[in-house]
Amino acid sequence: MNTDSGGMEYAACTPSPVRREGFNSSVALPFGCTVDNLQRAMTDFIDFLALINGQLHTRAMPRLESLPMPANFSSIVSEYMNVTIPKYCATLAKNRYHNGHPDLIPVGRFPGNAVQYSHEGIEVKASRYRKAWQGHNIEASWLMVFVFDSNRPNDGAKGIDPRPFRFVKVVGAQLEESDWKFSGRTGESRRTITASVQPSGYDKMEANWVYREPGFDKTQPNAPDEDEMEPGASTTE
Repeated sequence: MNTDSGGMEYAACTPSPVRREGFNSSVALPFGCTVDNLQRAMTDFIDFLALINGQLHTRAMPRLESLPMPANFSSIVSEYMNVTIPKYCATLAKNRYHNGHPDLIPVGRFPGNAVQYSHEGIEVKASRYRKAWQGHNIEASWLMVFVFDSNRPNDGAKGIDPRPFRFVKVVGAQLEESDWKFSGRTGESRRTITASVQPSGYDKMEANWVYREPGFDKTQPNAPDEDEMEPGASTTE
């Protein structure tokens, strides 16, 4: 661990900016969503996190990504996207049905922009992991995953240096039920049973990538540890 941890902690309060050159101009996005819509939403989150972390630092408090359980922070990222993408995309609305599926639905398609379950729309997830993304159910729908890199609450105890939050990549595609499988659980595990994206689904999403951060070091885990499983439907920590 670097001995200048105080200076590194201060530097880590400013997330890495979203890079325009990292977006795929040929990506196929549904329901009128555009690359520009996603870039603006991602940049909004970067600005939000910089503001919060800057204020926390003035009071000698941990950065936001280092406070909650890892999966809960992933939920913050995904929910921010759910709220902010419609701010820039006039054809998508946040699903107003509590725990409704999918997260984003076509504007005006359902009464009050609320539906318990539909195949029409975009399910949004956020994860620190490059694959093995999870949900609670096997779904045939358009899935978009925002992959990011950041510290975790236990990093300091493990001697891991502070580092800024950054979006690593965004991928998305229409998945079918055959692109998922139930993960189950083993032994005395008490974690929630989840469904995981199979290689077929992963390949579809990677082929239709939205964003890849230029020069990112891809050395990171491919799947979450058991104590970092998602607590809600929109995270995949």
